Amino acid sequence: MPFNYINRLMAKTFDIRLPHYSRGFHLITRDIISQLPTLPENGLLVVFIKHTSAGLTINENADPDVRYDFRTFFDKLVPDGAPYFIHTLEGPDDMSAHIKASLVGSSVTIPIKNHHLNLGTWQGVYLCEFRDGGDTRTLSITIL
Repeated sequence: MPFNYINRLMAKTFDIRLPHYSRGFHLITRDIISQLPTLPENGLLVVFIKHTSAGLTINENADPDVRYDFRTFFDKLVPDGAPYFIHTLEGPDDMSAHIKASLVGSSVTIPIKNHHLNLGTWQGVYLCEFRDGGDTRTLSITIL
């Protein structure tokens, strides 16, 4: 009889809270790892942000210029307070934040190997905070 992966799959899901981060791109890999239980030998870690004006991505973790360049690019691509935005109730950065969050995405998936996140040498998880007054953020973590 072949191995049945579906019957063996055990998922654990829980939320973690991030501290307040200012607008910009922030490495949060350590914030995530510090709140994880012991990881399985092999599997997947799915990180999902439960907000519509911030996103998650994986990218270069060594050179701080990357964070500056990301912010500059997104601010030029989708400027705050554009005259064609109708959804402006929460301020000039509201609609632009929603669009930027949609472009970046709301989740990342990271392989687990030998009980550790199997990120590349220069990879880190970024919180992409697109609001000037961004609040604490909640991440939903699923370990498979």
